[in-house]
Amino acid sequence: MARSCVLERNTKETQISLALNLDDGNVQVATGLGFFDHMLNALAFYAGWGLDLKVTGDVNVDGHHTVEDTGIALGLAFKEALGDKAGLKRFASFFVPMDEALCFTSLDISGRAFLVFAVDMPQEIIGSYESWLTEEFMRAFATNAGITLHQKGFYGNNSHHITEALYKSLGLALKEAIKIEGANIPSTKGIL
Repeated sequence: MARSCVLERNTKETQISLALNLDDGNVQVATGLGFFDHMLNALAFYAGWGLDLKVTGDVNVDGHHTVEDTGIALGLAFKEALGDKAGLKRFASFFVPMDEALCFTSLDISGRAFLVFAVDMPQEIIGSYESWLTEEFMRAFATNAGITLHQKGFYGNNSHHITEALYKSLGLALKEAIKIEGANIPSTKGIL
């Protein structure tokens, strides 16, 4: 059975349509924020996802609504596509180096939303993308996906490299955590 979801989310600030396939497919992303598109492409590629995502947002104001609402929509679609979570590996962690930067992601598809984000960004702006938006995306995604997500930037002096390592390590960890290893719910509680 395909692990996929088609979703639309419309507010006064953003209009989002997406199709997510957790197991394969092409990646096409258009959010109106070039650097964010680059990061979402990297996330989907390293997660092994098929993702068709179109976002129209009030980027004339700033990128906040576009980035946060995309995180919300992608988190909801991810949660829906997982289904009952039977057989999931559930936990995964990855380090990713990007030139001078080293970042780490650890996650648990637990049904309990939580974010720990311990990352310093040396530069405030990457293109038209504000560096603090990365934490906003990660919080919105983790909350709506129902995952516990920890990310740490160990070092780096280029916000582009740090941010890219965070998105890539998230993708790699998600790819590992959603692998099917059996038929049971991976929890001593019997539910996730």
